[in-house]
Amino acid sequence: MSLVFLIFIPILAALFIPLLFKRLGQIHTGWFVLLVPAALFLYYATRLPSVMEGGTYVSELSWIPSLDIAFVAYLDGLSLLFTLLITGIGALVVLYSIFYLDKHREQLHNFYVYLLIFMSAMLGVVQSDHLITLYLFWELTSISSFLLIAYWYTRDRSRFGALKSMMITVFGGLMMLGGFVLLSIMGGTYSIRELIAQAPELAQHDFFIWALVLVLLGAFTKSAQFPFYIWLPDAMEAPTPVSAYLHSATMVKAGIYLVARLTPVFALSEVWMWLVAGVGLFTMVWASFFALKQTDLKGILAFSTVSQLGLIMSLLGVAAAAYHVEGAADSYLKYAAFAAIFHLINHATFKGSLFMIAGIVDHETGTRDIRKLGGLMSLMPVSFTVALIGSLSMAGLPPFNGFLSKEMFLTAMLSLQEFNMFSMDVWWVLFPIIAWIGSVFTFIYSLYFVFHTFAGKHQPEQLPKKAHEAPIGMLISPVFLAALVVLIFFIPNLIGDWLVKPAVAAIQPFLYDSPQNVDIHVSAWHGFNTELFMTLGIFAIGGLMFWTLRKWQHLYDLYPDAISLNRLYDEMMLLSDGGANRFSRIYMTGFIRSYLVYMFSFMTFIVLLTLFLNEAFQIDFSNLAPIGVYEIVILLALVGATLTILGSKSRLTAIIALGAVGYSVALLFVIFRAPDLALTQLVIETISVALFLLAFYHLPQISRKEERMKFRFGNALVALGVGVTMTLVALSAHSQKAMPSISEFYKETVYKEAGGGNIVNVILVDYRGFDTLFEIAVLGIAGIGIITMIRLRLTKKEGQHENK
Repeated sequence: MSLVFLIFIPILAALFIPLLFKRLGQIHTGWFVLLVPAALFLYYATRLPSVMEGGTYVSELSWIPSLDIAFVAYLDGLSLLFTLLITGIGALVVLYSIFYLDKHREQLHNFYVYLLIFMSAMLGVVQSDHLITLYLFWELTSISSFLLIAYWYTRDRSRFGALKSMMITVFGGLMMLGGFVLLSIMGGTYSIRELIAQAPELAQHDFFIWALVLVLLGAFTKSAQFPFYIWLPDAMEAPTPVSAYLHSATMVKAGIYLVARLTPVFALSEVWMWLVAGVGLFTMVWASFFALKQTDLKGILAFSTVSQLGLIMSLLGVAAAAYHVEGAADSYLKYAAFAAIFHLINHATFKGSLFMIAGIVDHETGTRDIRKLGGLMSLMPVSFTVALIGSLSMAGLPPFNGFLSKEMFLTAMLSLQEFNMFSMDVWWVLFPIIAWIGSVFTFIYSLYFVFHTFAGKHQPEQLPKKAHEAPIGMLISPVFLAALVVLIFFIPNLIGDWLVKPAVAAIQPFLYDSPQNVDIHVSAWHGFNTELFMTLGIFAIGGLMFWTLRKWQHLYDLYPDAISLNRLYDEMMLLSDGGANRFSRIYMTGFIRSYLVYMFSFMTFIVLLTLFLNEAFQIDFSNLAPIGVYEIVILLALVGATLTILGSKSRLTAIIALGAVGYSVALLFVIFRAPDLALTQLVIETISVALFLLAFYHLPQISRKEERMKFRFGNALVALGVGVTMTLVALSAHSQKAMPSISEFYKETVYKEAGGGNIVNVILVDYRGFDTLFEIAVLGIAGIGIITMIRLRLTKKEGQHENK
């Protein structure tokens, strides 16, 4: 089966959702939708044995051959891992949504259509080998996530969060597209695989750093890195199934995927290492610190997601250092890429379960405000157990999978000391120190989430609903994910061999020829080493700070909201909106003549500038026909009639002069031996004058003060510019014909091929048949509209007469 076709299966399934929503009756639409990600997950899982051995799958569908654009689906260890996360977590999210969303009160057809479109977009992102189609799917994730976040569109905050996420991620996507274009210029191809093969040559190109920075802007905005993270907390206004899906396994992981996929291209530059590792580590600390300021359960999880994404991003940056040192595959530095992928899997399991638990708490208590919650442990024991497992895994405690990847994270940061990669002995120390600080706050906010929700004093008077445990159907997905959290701790090497190593081999192809060569064994005990003492310090300091949280949490109030990044974004949006309104009021006068002035002025400027820059002013009168006395007389009459229109004091005079202009043109057609055109012109002018007279008869009389139009120098200048421009264009076009006139073709073929004797008629009926047909259709539609309005007016008058 074509991999390209598989990408579009969710979108194809979405076409049937509205129909099924109406016909399924009492059956929840989600049961049908569940089949799509579940079937895709099972199919892709069958590709694991081959990919585990280093095999790949490629499928191509031509799209725009002239531009070398095609849908190229490439499945290797990295793309298969993300594909399994997208489909596997997607199936659990759909199952969860079946019990979370009420089929009687929610517009489920909209929800599942958006969700399936998003699923296809994510599959396209992680499987595309073509940069342009990757960008296409990338922006489709932004659009579909906008629709999902704004699902409850009647809420102001939902619309605001959706717009904010799309503004930031689409901006990053456009920057990324610029980077992709530069890469294609440097490498002469859009294929990621071919660009990876040319990496050493690309690193020497002048555009290399520009492309690197632009690509990272796209990755950082999508994966919510500092300072672009501000969209993710506001995106929590989406329904919890959306939050669980977008922010644990899919959308925010797209930026992670992009950095991982393009690491072989950009890792030869130290700028890549500095930016990816530095921004990631700073994001981790920043977000983990401010997570404790949040009072909304999903807000805490949003900042924790930003923090965890920063952790993974920093590991990918450190993994890039392996390209610059000898023997990296045999050193502790090799743990960086492995830890990044391993923690990405772990994060999907424990964060997905925590988001679902936050939704359950909101669903069963009516609030997510942690200040109103507490004491739910005995009332919601299953939810508490799942939340405890997920939180302790996120905190890095054994026996949960987060402990293993957290230890490898510390190992990777400490490994930088072996190579002195920054040419300064002191700089490497900052990385493990910052990582340790971020881990301390991660430990605190993990405990903060679970114990402030389920432990402590129960406050039933603060809750909108009486708290109780969720139905079993809603608990299946989070319980399954929590079970994986524990299971992975005990079988980490099974996950490592089947999922992690193939992905690592794809990230570092210059180090590993095959996943079998990734020599890493995961274990929970490594003896008494630096990582162990750092972990003990995290538990001790983090536990103490959590115990005294209420005594120092008020320090967050000292941070002024006026200088926050959210406030900066809001002010920028308000400023741009206000500026746009003020500017639009200047030129949106409501008068057509003003808009014509703008259009004609711009047209004159652009055309004259183009003619001047291209030196296209070439006027040749040598092959023009002689001008006779009749033409001169008619032209003088035409000019006189035109001036009469401008200087007339009455509408009747202006209409008669306008008719004279048209009849003068008709006479020119007669002299130039074009009787068909002359006849057409005469008919049109006669009808136009008659219609003008009928219409103007019903207009109110104008006052004496308004009879004479005031002379405006600006309007006269624009009119003169348009006239001069069109004259110069006509003369220049006639004087330098790049190819023979098409009239010769008409002369040769009108009689022989079209079978007509009148060249004008044949052109209108045969050569321009469709154009003429559409013109007739437009006139027919306009006529029907006029007749309809007349009849409605007559009917209205008859009704009024009967009432009287």
